[in-house]
Amino acid sequence: MAQRMGNPSLVVPGALQPLLDLSEVLGKVGVEQSTLDYIRLRVAGLNGRVYTFPAEPADKRLLLVDTWRTEPSFTDAERAALELAEAVTVQTDARSAPSDEVWANASKHYTDVQLGALVMHISLVNFWNRVNVATHQDDAVWR
Repeated sequence: MAQRMGNPSLVVPGALQPLLDLSEVLGKVGVEQSTLDYIRLRVAGLNGRVYTFPAEPADKRLLLVDTWRTEPSFTDAERAALELAEAVTVQTDARSAPSDEVWANASKHYTDVQLGALVMHISLVNFWNRVNVATHQDDAVWR
């Protein structure tokens, strides 16, 4: 197998900080951090990335994200965010974009600013996953 480059966000000068800054901004619009974490895990799983936990997480639902549809401990708002995350992650073109039903469900729980942040967060997580998968970065440790 050919040797891949290191993580592009570290190779390309000046690339990492704007991505970190965007993530920080998105975390300040009123979406619960736990919801953003659930999205990060679910999107990573859909993209073939695996997170390992160095210890038992304080939030046990982190271990249940793949079962969000049937796991009763997730709130309706968390379910709406995870449904949106899946729809955005698996879209392949404009025709497969999140349905009006998915969007309407999410909009019941989040403001336009929060929805915008969710879509950007989902997209940013997908970006990180695709960069890491393309360059064969090791699976991630949860921080």
